[in-house]
Amino acid sequence: MAKKQQTIEEKLQAALVPVEEQPYKVPENWCWVRLGRLANVKGGKRVPKGNSLVDEKTNHPYIRVTDFQDMGIDVSAIKYIDDVVFEKIKNYTIARTDIYISIAGSIGKVGIIPEFLDGANLTENAAKITNINGVTQKMLLWYLTCNNAQNQMIGATISTTQPKLALFRIENISVPLPPCNEQYRIVARIESLFAKLDEAKEKIQEVLDGADLRRAAILHQAFTGKLTEKWRRENGVSDGSWDKVPLGNVIELLSGQDFKPTDYNDAKKGIPYITGASNFDDGVIINRWTEKPTVIAKRDDILLVCKGSGYGKTIIADFEQAHIARQIMALRVKEGIINKYVLYFLMDKYDEIRNSGQGLIPGISRKVVLGMNIFKISMPEQQEIVRLLDNLLSREQSTVTACEEALTTIDTLKKSILARAFRGELGTNDHSEASAKELLQEILAS
Repeated sequence: MAKKQQTIEEKLQAALVPVEEQPYKVPENWCWVRLGRLANVKGGKRVPKGNSLVDEKTNHPYIRVTDFQDMGIDVSAIKYIDDVVFEKIKNYTIARTDIYISIAGSIGKVGIIPEFLDGANLTENAAKITNINGVTQKMLLWYLTCNNAQNQMIGATISTTQPKLALFRIENISVPLPPCNEQYRIVARIESLFAKLDEAKEKIQEVLDGADLRRAAILHQAFTGKLTEKWRRENGVSDGSWDKVPLGNVIELLSGQDFKPTDYNDAKKGIPYITGASNFDDGVIINRWTEKPTVIAKRDDILLVCKGSGYGKTIIADFEQAHIARQIMALRVKEGIINKYVLYFLMDKYDEIRNSGQGLIPGISRKVVLGMNIFKISMPEQQEIVRLLDNLLSREQSTVTACEEALTTIDTLKKSILARAFRGELGTNDHSEASAKELLQEILAS
C-alpha cells in the first residue's frame, strides 16, 4: 500500500518547532524551524587506511578541523591528497556555498571556506551544512556562532572518550527564521557593528602589544639618568654623581640549595620552601615547607629566579623567612641602597639576564649577577627614581588592565549583539513584511 503523501500543512507543522520547545520568543512574522528543513547535513570522510595526507600541493586540498579558524580557514598548514585517494573519497567534498561544522573533539566550530578551496575534501571530524534554502548562508552562519545555537550543540553532544555530535542532532537544531529581506538586514547590521568593534579591538591590541616596549623604555630612562635629569637640576646634583660599581659591591648574594623530597613537606611544618616553580608574576606561590632550612631568605630580600624557564624573574620577599632552592638567588642590599632600586635595575636588565643564560637548563651564574654594573647614586635620588617608577609603571599597568577589560567587553558586546539579532531586537525588523511561515511553505512546496 502506497504511503500517504503529506499535505503542505502537515509538512509545515513537522518543520516548525513546537511552542514548548522554542528557546525564546521571536517577532510574530518570524518562526522557529528545524535546521534540517532548511538544509541538508552531510559528513566528511577520513583518508582510507594505508593512505596519508601530503604536504605537496595537488589538485585536492583536504580540510581538517585544525584548519578551522575565525569562521574561515587557516591555509598556512593545508594538507593534500593525491588523485588515487581522491577517487576513493570524491563524494565527500565541501563547496563555497556550504557551512562547515566540527562534530568531534572540538564541537561547534563553524565557518565558510574561501573560493579557491571550493570542492576540497572534508575531514570525518566535520560535517557540511549544504543545499541551504530559505535562509541565507551568512544568516545561518552567524546564528550558529551565537550562544543559543552553541548551547544546543553542546547539549546534543554525546560524551565519550572523544565528544561527538551526530548529524541528525545538527538537523534538529532550532533556528529562528525571519522574513527574507529581514535576514539580509540582520546580516548587514551584525557585520557593520562587528566591523566597528574589530577596529576598536585592533587599536586596543596595539596598545597592549606595545606595553613591554613602553615598560622597557621607562626603565631604560631611569637607569641612564634621564628620568631624574630635571630632579638633579632642581636639587643641585651633578650628573657626574652617577658612578658605576659592580652589583656585588652593594648586595650580599645568597645562592639556594635543593632538598631531597624527604626534607620538605606540604603540611606547613617549618618554614616555606621557595622553588623555581613559584609564580613570581602574581606573588610568591608557596606549596612546600621544610624543617631543615639552610639558605634562608628574609623579608625585603630580592628573589631572582636564576635557573629554569622563568630565570630572570624577580620579586621582593614579603614573608618573614623561607628556604630557597637552587633555582633561586636572594639579593640582600647593603647599607645605602634601596632594595626596590635594585629590583627595578634587575627588571631593566631582564633581557640581558635572559641572553646570558647558559647550560642545558638555561640559567644565570653568580659571577654574572655580581658583575653587572649598577649606578651607585645618592639615597635621595634612589628614592626619587623608585617614586617615579612606582607611579609610571603603576599607570602603565592600569592601562594594560583597562585594555584587557576593554577586550573582554568587546567580546561580551559581540555576544550580546548576536543574541539581540536573533531575537529581532536590532531595530531592523519590519512587522509589515509577510511572515516567514509563507517563505517556509514555498520551500516545502518546491
